[in-house]
Amino acid sequence: MRESQSEVLVVGAGPVGLWTALVLVDAGVEVTIMDQEQRTTARSYACALHPHTLKLLERLGLARELLAHGRRVGKVAFYDGAERQAELTLSDPGGEFPFLLILPQNVLEQVLEQRLRQRGVPVHWNHRFVDCAEEESSVAVTVEELEGTSTGYIVPHWETVVKERTTVRAQFLVGADGHNSTVRQKLGLGQERIGEPEMFAAYEFETEPGSLDEVRVVLDSTSTNVLWPLPGNRLRWAFQLLHGDAKEFPEKERRGARLAEPQADERICQHIRKMAGRRAPWFADAIKDLVWCSEVGFERKLVKSFGSSRCWVAGDAAHQTGPVGVQSMNAGFVEGKRLAGTLRKILQQQALPELLATGYGQEQTNEWRRSLGFQGGLQGQKEATAWVREHAQRLLPCLPGGGDDLSQLAAQIHLGWAPTPENELSLSRKV
Repeated sequence: MRESQSEVLVVGAGPVGLWTALVLVDAGVEVTIMDQEQRTTARSYACALHPHTLKLLERLGLARELLAHGRRVGKVAFYDGAERQAELTLSDPGGEFPFLLILPQNVLEQVLEQRLRQRGVPVHWNHRFVDCAEEESSVAVTVEELEGTSTGYIVPHWETVVKERTTVRAQFLVGADGHNSTVRQKLGLGQERIGEPEMFAAYEFETEPGSLDEVRVVLDSTSTNVLWPLPGNRLRWAFQLLHGDAKEFPEKERRGARLAEPQADERICQHIRKMAGRRAPWFADAIKDLVWCSEVGFERKLVKSFGSSRCWVAGDAAHQTGPVGVQSMNAGFVEGKRLAGTLRKILQQQALPELLATGYGQEQTNEWRRSLGFQGGLQGQKEATAWVREHAQRLLPCLPGGGDDLSQLAAQIHLGWAPTPENELSLSRKV
């Protein structure tokens, strides 16, 4: 079994892992990054970058390149059935990027990976994190290198097998390996949940040019739904699935090849029209061609601790919220920058490793406990409409911002942070 060494090992080469590695490299830190997948995501699932995230990307000269691939959206509107109840304008916080940038996730990952390669740091694809053990001044990480092999005689199929087992010794380990994080599980970082899991059916389709210039969120009495304008002439509906809805939504994912299934497409398009007719009677856009559809689950949850000593997590490995505000991924970019900055102080300026607990872990825990509604949450101010006051807590995960930006967006519709009860403050101090 071979061994290698690095100052920081990043596990997970999604957007947050790639970004964290890039910020570390820019700070002069030696980085190794690996992922068990073969390459960046092949699917064109769209994601939305917040204005603050674009500011972070611009500091490394990346935002301008991404702007060429995305769609800028400056407004989010909230509906209850046919009635428009509230709206947010992303220009209010000011700054250089007063909009959401909606673009395919694979484009974002490719741009980040390309910049890493230019800095001399390749992603080690097909490398799976297995376990880790802390030593006096390092972390010993067990890694399996994977390869594909064809098995079967009459009906061949492709399997992944372990080619080699390796040990990587790093001074610090960063887990950015998504909501099913193996790093989080091996570190024993428990999670707190708020509310029940939510399932959504997402449908991306071609439509007429210029049909929508804002994100539209539909909050009715029982469900949360969102219509996204995408680059090109595409829209995406995400409908929350309630009890009994699932049977109406046949799943069909489109990967690399475009499959000609006109009967299945038309059946699914009828489902989209039917559901939109119930929840968003104002929807009148043409559905010209179905691109893909899938079901996806979300939970509002948070790790009890972002890590300890030499092992830490960031992004979806640490938290998850609903799909509307895209808060989890965007917060991961902030976490990657904070974590990288703290690690740089320890590795280059002789700061104590304990700084990670206070300068990163506790700060992120406190911020997320508020954002997820574990502490206080939002409440309507006297200027708020009755609808906004009634839906204050449901609006919280739908706001496309974090930190101060989240507070400013909430203020536009006259929402403010509720006082945190003393018993919740005590709990926060213990986490």
